[in-house]
Amino acid sequence: MVKLMLFIATLGICVPARAADRPNILCITSEDNAWNWLGCYGNKDARTPRLDALSTEGFLFEHAYSNAPVCAVARSTIINGVHAVTQGTQHMRSRHRIPDKFRSYVSLLRDHGYYCTNNAKTDYNFKGNDAALWDEWSPKAHYKHCPSGKPFFAIFNLEASHESSVFPKNVAARREQGLIPKVPRLDPAKLQVPPYLPDLPEIRSDMAIYHDTITLLDAQVGKLLDELDSTGLADDTIVIYFSDHGGILPRGKRYLNDTGVRVPMIVRVPKKWQSLVPFESGQRVDEIVSFVDLAPTLLSLAGMDQPDHMQGRAFLGSKRKEPKKDAVVFLYADRFDEIYGMRRGITDGRWKYIRCFTPHLPDAPYSHFQFGQDGWSAWQKAWKSGKLDARFNHLWKAPQAVERLYDTHNDPWETQNLASDPAHAERLAVMREKLKQTMIETRDTGLVPESMFAELSPDRPIAVWLDEQKSDFASLVDLAFTASTSKPENLANLQTVLSSKNPIARYWAAQGCLILGKSASASLDKMVMLLDDPHSAIRVTAAHQLHLLGDARGKQALLAELDNSTSEESLLNLINTLMRVDVMHEIPQSWIERALNSSMPNGYVKRLIRQLEELRR
Repeated sequence: MVKLMLFIATLGICVPARAADRPNILCITSEDNAWNWLGCYGNKDARTPRLDALSTEGFLFEHAYSNAPVCAVARSTIINGVHAVTQGTQHMRSRHRIPDKFRSYVSLLRDHGYYCTNNAKTDYNFKGNDAALWDEWSPKAHYKHCPSGKPFFAIFNLEASHESSVFPKNVAARREQGLIPKVPRLDPAKLQVPPYLPDLPEIRSDMAIYHDTITLLDAQVGKLLDELDSTGLADDTIVIYFSDHGGILPRGKRYLNDTGVRVPMIVRVPKKWQSLVPFESGQRVDEIVSFVDLAPTLLSLAGMDQPDHMQGRAFLGSKRKEPKKDAVVFLYADRFDEIYGMRRGITDGRWKYIRCFTPHLPDAPYSHFQFGQDGWSAWQKAWKSGKLDARFNHLWKAPQAVERLYDTHNDPWETQNLASDPAHAERLAVMREKLKQTMIETRDTGLVPESMFAELSPDRPIAVWLDEQKSDFASLVDLAFTASTSKPENLANLQTVLSSKNPIARYWAAQGCLILGKSASASLDKMVMLLDDPHSAIRVTAAHQLHLLGDARGKQALLAELDNSTSEESLLNLINTLMRVDVMHEIPQSWIERALNSSMPNGYVKRLIRQLEELRR
């Protein structure tokens, strides 16, 4: 060992001294790969020897979940140990303010003497300097720079498995570089297409390519593990591997199905630190864990107590808490890039309940970025040409099912919605109420339209503003459930709430009328009144409903709103609506030119406008 350490020193590599009282922690994350792509999770077509070996050296979580099916939202949950919807970070790349009390696990570990490095991804989805959280953040950041005598926490983020890895240009580049074989290892024609997907050549091809991509990822993980061994620090270092959410096939990333939120998670603990975990090498752990649990778990492994603001459960370490018998994982999906939609869900590892709060919108697409993937484009094209079996069309049409109930043990691909089955009525009611209570307990800021964040609370985080309101938050959650139910018998109540002084209540009442569509024709006069509401989201909802009811004032109001909206979020919501009602072609060219020349932080409005320009050409 001494010779090895001297040899490493001659190479110019600084090896941190062992910190005997606390373990080092090495996190390895990958992007967009659901649990089912790895051999150790039962995929017989996979070639993932290093991750498979890691699962036998350590232990594997059968039911680990990303609370959100997209990266930045998931990372905001991980870094602070607080649900994104509590922070107001549920919209993809939104960068809204969050309350000061939400301190990251990185800051707390550093306070506890850990040297923390990140190679090299942050993207935490809230306002601030992400890099400043770390001792080191860059492609060169490494635990080998750790000062002598300090323990380290290091995270390496591997992008090899990102959904863009199957975009044709990227495939060609990787083949040219020799990273993946020029001809897929697996014959696409012999692969088994999951039953939730149409059997199209492009989907088969993407599957075969992605298997090669996962093998590339596996090799990259192996390289990091070998590097740890070469430093002589493996016996002092806990290794945690997980992916940031599911994917990459259609109906994976951005969806609350297991294909979008269930992730691989493997932990290897050296003998020296076995007392910190209740699991044995090779064990397949059945208890449910999710990303909101990671921050308190990392602190627990370092011997630290969980701060009051963290909402998860430490599932490893000296402060481990046993799971509750009725424990569920909270799942959420809101705006992805430029497209709005709101869904919430819970799962206990077997039963999954998903509620759609925007059932008047189709289930696809939730981003135009995904159409860089041949499989997604082929599915959309086959739907438009009428060549699909009926069961593959529902994703593209509205209205959606408001409620979905799946038994993931007997229906692992979630193709059979049991919500309307009388045999499961009691379970449905229990899970519906559990979701409602979870949204109340977490103070789900998703009840507030994103465009209202700055309108209602220009100088403070929306979560702080919500906490200061005297209105009954539970009643707002109830209203959102009522509004999304799409039952005509609720119309009278919704019409009453349209006159509420609370803008969030007015919004959900208007949404409820919009979801009812022509069944809410009696709301016409009140929709006209809401065209003068102070809040853009309410005006746009009212105009949308008027347009559906055949009132010309609806379209006129939507086009007039182009000059009334004052933020990128309000414009984004407006253009989403203009697309839904098919009047994008009536946007004045002069307005388009002004918008394209304006400064917008995220550029999603410009992206939608450029797509419109392409269609016009």
